[in-house]
Amino acid sequence: MKFFIDTANLDQIKEAQALGVLDGVTTNPSLMAKEGITGKDNILKHYVNICNIVEGDVSAEVVATDLEGMIREGEELADLHEQIVVKIPMIKDGVKALKYFSDKGIRTNCTLVFSPGQALLAAKAGATYVSPFLGRLDDISTDGLNLISEIRLIYDNYDFETQILAASIRHTMHVIDCAKIGADVMTGPLSSIEGLLKHPLTDIGLAKFLEDYKKGNS
Repeated sequence: MKFFIDTANLDQIKEAQALGVLDGVTTNPSLMAKEGITGKDNILKHYVNICNIVEGDVSAEVVATDLEGMIREGEELADLHEQIVVKIPMIKDGVKALKYFSDKGIRTNCTLVFSPGQALLAAKAGATYVSPFLGRLDDISTDGLNLISEIRLIYDNYDFETQILAASIRHTMHVIDCAKIGADVMTGPLSSIEGLLKHPLTDIGLAKFLEDYKKGNS
C-alpha cells in the first residue's frame, strides 16, 4: 500500500518524507488556500516545491470544468515536473479529459468519486488513479469502506490497471481498514500516518526497558 499525504504544507510533507514511508502527495486549491497560497503563478511554483521534496507522484488539480480548459490546464501542470499527476474531476467532460490525457501518456487522478459506476468509467477512460472519498461518504452516514470494496472487486474482475487511491482519510483506522480491503493507495493528513506508530503497550514496554537499564547502570 502506498502512503500519500493530503496537504500543501511543506513542513508536514518534509516530516512525512523524513519518516521514510511517503510515496507521494495529493493536494488541491482548497489546501493551497489553507496555506495562504493564491494566484496561479504561486500555486504552480508551490507544486514544483512539493515535487522537489518527495520522490513520488504529486497530484495537481485543474480548476476548469470544461474539456478545453481541463486539457489546457492539465498540459500546463504536466509540463511543470515529471512527478506531476493531473487531477481531474469526475464529470462528463472530465471523463473525456481522462481519455485525452491517457492517449497522450499523461498520468491522471480522477477525483470526487462516490460510486462504483464512476470508478468504472474512470478506469475505462484510462485514469492512473481513482480517488473515492470515503470520509465524505461516512459524513452522510454512508459506508465509504464498502465503496472501496466494490471498486476493488470490479477492478480485479477485469484487470484494470487503475489504482484505487482512498481519499478523504480522516484517521488511522481508515488507513488500516483500507489496507485490509486492498486499496492501492491512501491519502490523508500526517496524523493518520503517525497514528500507526502509537500503542500504549509500546510506550509501557519502552518505559520499562529504560527503567531496568537505569537500575542496571546506576
